[in-house]
Amino acid sequence: MGHVRNYTIGDVISRYQRMLGKNVLQPIGWDAFGLPAEGAAVKNKTAPAPWTYDNIEYMKNQLKLLGFGYDWSREIATCDPDYYRWEQWFFTKLYEKGMVYKKTSAVNWCPNDQTVLANEQVIDGCCWRCDTKVERKEIPQWFIKITAYADQLLNDLDTLENWPEQVKTMQRNWIGRSEGVEITFDVADSDEKVTVYTTRPDTFMGATYVAVAAGHPLAQLGAVNNPELVQFIDECRNTKVAEAEMATMEKKGMATGLFAIHPLTGEKLPVWVANFVLMEYGTGAVMAVPAHDQRDWEFATKYGLQIKPVILNLDGSEPDVQAEAMTDKGALFNSGEFDGLSHEAGFNAIADKLVEKGVGERKVNYRLRDWGVSRQRYWGAPIPMVTLEDGSVIPTPEDQLPVILPEDVVMDGITSPIKADPNWAKTTVNGQPALRETDTFDTFMESSWYYARYTCPQYNEGMLNPEAANYWLPVDQYVGGIEHAIMHLMYFRFFHKLMRDAGLVNSDEPAKRLLCQGMVLADAFYYTGVNGERNWVSPVDVTVERDEKGRITKAVDNEGREVIYAGMSKMSKSKNNGIDPQVMVERYGADTVRLFMMFASPAEMTLEWQESGVEGANRFLKRVWKLVYEHAQKGACAELNTASLNEDQKALRRDLHKTIAKVSDDIGRRQTFNTAIAAIMELMNKLARAPQESEQDRALMQEALLAVVRMLYPFTPHASFEMWTALGGEGDIDVAPWPQADEKAMVEDSKLIVVQVNGKVRGKITVAADATEQQVRELAGQEAQVAKYLDGVTIRKVIYVPGKLLNLVVG
Repeated sequence: MGHVRNYTIGDVISRYQRMLGKNVLQPIGWDAFGLPAEGAAVKNKTAPAPWTYDNIEYMKNQLKLLGFGYDWSREIATCDPDYYRWEQWFFTKLYEKGMVYKKTSAVNWCPNDQTVLANEQVIDGCCWRCDTKVERKEIPQWFIKITAYADQLLNDLDTLENWPEQVKTMQRNWIGRSEGVEITFDVADSDEKVTVYTTRPDTFMGATYVAVAAGHPLAQLGAVNNPELVQFIDECRNTKVAEAEMATMEKKGMATGLFAIHPLTGEKLPVWVANFVLMEYGTGAVMAVPAHDQRDWEFATKYGLQIKPVILNLDGSEPDVQAEAMTDKGALFNSGEFDGLSHEAGFNAIADKLVEKGVGERKVNYRLRDWGVSRQRYWGAPIPMVTLEDGSVIPTPEDQLPVILPEDVVMDGITSPIKADPNWAKTTVNGQPALRETDTFDTFMESSWYYARYTCPQYNEGMLNPEAANYWLPVDQYVGGIEHAIMHLMYFRFFHKLMRDAGLVNSDEPAKRLLCQGMVLADAFYYTGVNGERNWVSPVDVTVERDEKGRITKAVDNEGREVIYAGMSKMSKSKNNGIDPQVMVERYGADTVRLFMMFASPAEMTLEWQESGVEGANRFLKRVWKLVYEHAQKGACAELNTASLNEDQKALRRDLHKTIAKVSDDIGRRQTFNTAIAAIMELMNKLARAPQESEQDRALMQEALLAVVRMLYPFTPHASFEMWTALGGEGDIDVAPWPQADEKAMVEDSKLIVVQVNGKVRGKITVAADATEQQVRELAGQEAQVAKYLDGVTIRKVIYVPGKLLNLVVG
C-alpha cells in the first residue's frame, strides 16, 4: 500500500497536468536487482531471475488494475542487460576520467546479508535493510569520487526551491562541509611528523595530547619493543565498529611513549593510540583539547591527562571543566599573545600564525566519503573491470559490454554463483588471458539514472539520446519517500551532474520538484505462542469491537482466538499488517482505493489505513454516481443562461466556480490533495440539495456535474470515464480539458448579513455587495423579525462588520 500511495500521487499529478494541455511523460520500470530478490529466491529454492520476472508480471497486473496512466512502451527493468550495459559503459568512462579507483579499505559489513554497506545505509549502527548490527571489515573496494562534487552537491541545494527543507537539511548535514586548519606537528626524537585537522584552531593553545588510529604510522612506531601496545592495536583493529557507534562506545587508549611538539609553544604532547580515531577518516590523528571537546574530556579524565581551559564562558567568566567540557565559542584566555580575542578573531589569528610558520594550511573538509559501489552478492550488474595476467587492472573493452550476469544459476545462500564458478571470470582482452571482477554494483547505481533512461529506453547508440533527454529533463515532479534523502536522492543528484559533465544532459539538477509521501500505517495484532513468541495476524483476518471514541476494546481472529492489539505501525511483512491492494480492489474497486489514499491524509504525512475510511470513500463515489445517473436519465438540458439566474442559482454557481478554483490550486500549486477532495465533497452536498425544477436548474446541474466529474477524474479515472459519457461530455474524458473557474461567476453581487439585537441573532438580510452601512441599517429595520425588537427603544450603538454582521445595541 505504500507503493500504491506513491504511484497514486504521481498518477493524480500526471492526469491533472495532461488535462491542462501539457505533454506528460509518466514512466514505469522495475528496480529489479538486489538482496531482497536474492534472499527470496534462496528461500523459495529458485534463482533470482525467474523469481524477479514472475513478480514483475504480478505487480504489472496490479498496477494496471489500479488504472495508473503509465507509458508502458517505455518500461525498463534494471536487470535487463540492455539497461545495465550503459551503466557499465559509463563506469568505464568515469574510470578513464580518474573518477573511479580501487583500494582496500575498512567497510561497513552486514554479516547477515554478507555484503558491504555505504555509510548512508548504516542506521543507528545497524543494516538499513535487515537491522543486523554492522561490523567493520577490510576488503578491496571500487569507489566513485562523489567527494569531487561535494561543493556542487551542497551549493546547488539552494537552487532546489521546490524540494522539502527537511531533505535539503539532511543532505547538507550529510555532506558536512567544515572550514578549518590542517596542522603538522614534529615528533620528538624522530624524523616522523603527525598531521591533524581541526575546525577549532581558536582552542589550539589548549591541546594537551594527540590521539592516533591503530593503523597510524606513529602507532606502529610506538609498538616497536612494546608488546602491550601491539596487543592493544590488534584489539582495536579487530573491534568491529560502525561510525554511528563512535559517540557512545567506551573510550579506550594506550600511550605510545612518543611526543608531538606543539608548533607554537614547543610543549611536548603525549601521543596515544585511541579506539575512537579511525584511519579512514581525515588524517587518522586528532589534536585533543579536553577542556572544550566532550569526547577528548572523557578520554583525558579516564587516563589522567591534562585538561587546560583556554575559552571563557559567554559571560566572560572562566569555565569550570571539572564535570564536563565547555564547548561554547567564547573569547580566548590562557592563550598567550591571543588572549582576549573573540572566537572568530582567535580562529583567524592562530590559523594565520600556523600558516606563517609553515606548519598549517587552511582547508575545507567534508563529512561525505567517496561512494563504495562494490557488493559481494550475485544479483546485481557485474562491475566491468578485468585483471590481466601481469596484475594490471583495466576497464572491460567497450566491444565486450555488457558483461552479462548469468541467470541460470543455483543459489546456496552463501557464495555468489559468479564467485563460485571460476570459469565465469575467465576472459581474454587483446588476446591476453584476464579475469573479470566478480563483485557487482551497489543497486543504487541502477536507481541513480533510470529516470533519465525513460526518455529514450530503446536508444541503442548510447546511454542517453541527448535530444530526448534534454526535451524531458529535468523531471518536473518527483515523488519519493523521505527515507531516501541521503541515499538515493543524493546519488541521483550526483549521477545527473556526472552525466551533465559527460555531455549527456544540459541541466544541473535531475528534478525540479520533490514530494515526499508519508508512510502507510495499519493496525497490528498478535497472539502469544506456546514458547512466548508473538504470532502476528493480518488485520484483514481480525474482527474488532470499538468503544464510543472508536478505540479498539476487543479483537478476535478468524479462528476465534482473542488477539492483542499492538497499535498502528508501518505496514511490514514482519508484523503481517500489510494490506494486499488486490484484495481491496476486488472488494471496493480501484477508484475507491485511490480516492481513500488521497483523501485520508495530507500526502507528506503518515496515512492510517482504516477500512471504515475506505467504506466512506466508496459511499461518496456511489452518491456522485447516483446523482449523475439520475440527472442523465432525465434527458438533455437546455443551454445555461447565466444572465437569467435567480439569487439561489447564482449562489450555487458561485460555489461551483470557487470550488474549481480551490481544487485547481490545491492539486497544482499546494499539492494538498485531501483538501481538494474535501472541497468537491462539500460542493456535492450542495448539489444534492439543489432544486431540479426549472430548465435552468437542470442546465446548472449539468455544468456542475461535468466539472465535478473532471475534477474527480485524476483521482477516480474509471468511474469518471463512465460518468462523463453518461453526461454526454465531449469525446473521452482522457482528453477533456480541466474545468476553468469563471471569474465573473465568483464575484458576489449580494451579501448575506446576519442581524443581531443586543448580540442575539434576530434575522438575516440579503444586500447588494456594495451596500453602505446606512443602507444595511435601513434594510435591517424593514425586516419584520428585526423591527419588532426595535419598536419603542433607542439604538445606543451600532457595530457593523462589512459584508457579514450588523449588531444593534438598544436600551
